[in-house]
Amino acid sequence: MEAYLDNAATTRVADEVREIVDRVMETDYGNPSSRHQKGVDAGQYVKTAQEIIAKTLKVEPKEIIFTSGGTESNNMAIIGGALANSRRGKHLISTRIEHPSVYNPLLFLEKFGFEVTFLSVDAYGHINLEELKAAIRPDTILVSIMLVNNEIGAIQPMEAIGKLLHSCNPNILLHVDAIQAYGKMKLFPKRWEIDLLSVSGHKIHAPKGVGFLYIRDKVKLSPILYGGGQQRDLRSGTENVPGIAGLGQAAARIHRNQKEKIAHMEQVKQRFLERAVRLEGVEDHSGEAPHIVSLSFRGIQKSEVLLHALEQKGVYCSSGSACSSNHPSVSGTLKAIGLEEELLSATLRFSFSVDSTIEEAEYAVRVLEEELEKCRKFVKR
Repeated sequence: MEAYLDNAATTRVADEVREIVDRVMETDYGNPSSRHQKGVDAGQYVKTAQEIIAKTLKVEPKEIIFTSGGTESNNMAIIGGALANSRRGKHLISTRIEHPSVYNPLLFLEKFGFEVTFLSVDAYGHINLEELKAAIRPDTILVSIMLVNNEIGAIQPMEAIGKLLHSCNPNILLHVDAIQAYGKMKLFPKRWEIDLLSVSGHKIHAPKGVGFLYIRDKVKLSPILYGGGQQRDLRSGTENVPGIAGLGQAAARIHRNQKEKIAHMEQVKQRFLERAVRLEGVEDHSGEAPHIVSLSFRGIQKSEVLLHALEQKGVYCSSGSACSSNHPSVSGTLKAIGLEEELLSATLRFSFSVDSTIEEAEYAVRVLEEELEKCRKFVKR
């Protein structure tokens, strides 16, 4: 049996998504900037995807800009937002548990005279609203906070954050990394006073290499890509029409009967958790998100050893953010929540999707129990 429990890293492309991607590549392959019928047909796929996604967020289609994925969306929002508004100030605020595609653009901006305040989090991964309020200055121009943490699944109180920021200064831009949130919970950018919101397609059963950025109407961004002026001069480059069409289809799919889908993910997560936490030396730091479980294992020196042992039995999980695994180091998120030293390198993430099953969860825990016992026997005393 196989249990793919690494859906926070990437998801399998849904059949109906693959079909529309194939159709665009094989038949409707025109350039949407071309003025002949092939171009018009390609452009219609882009327009339709915009309309579908806008409807899921209750925003306007013109407020959706397509990108190559979550990393570009985050870079576009942070770097583009900071540069466009630098005359008003150069102070930015974020947290200590952000994804590298947020953290590293902030470090990049520091080289150009911007100052960043990083907020702490509690043991559950939540920021303190009073600390946020105290961090706001007259020269604060942008705040970037992840809605659902990609490692532990902590959910930030985004509505309260939006209202707090804009009550202090309505000109502060609020950017939200919603890459682990979109499709897994209801999102209300307008009500929550969000100005910029990033999403990646391959987290919701769309292809890799496509995503979008919601940009509230009248928000000023400086482009970070220059060229032919596509997408309102905000993101030049020929649109990835097959990927965009697939993203639109995936967005429609994951929001169809969304309440039931979220409940299903939560059920699978809880079935996995209630059995896993009974195992000896297992500690749970999972947040509120319906699809992410974070577990630490006492008596295990390196999580990768256990990860590969599970892999040999067809159970796939992660030792942290898939993106940061290219530059392995101790997780900043786990350090920020105060995890004790011996558990920092002994933690695994299990993540579920709408396609995950109870059977997969139960099988994974059985294998986990067996492999934990074996791995602990080889730990040097």
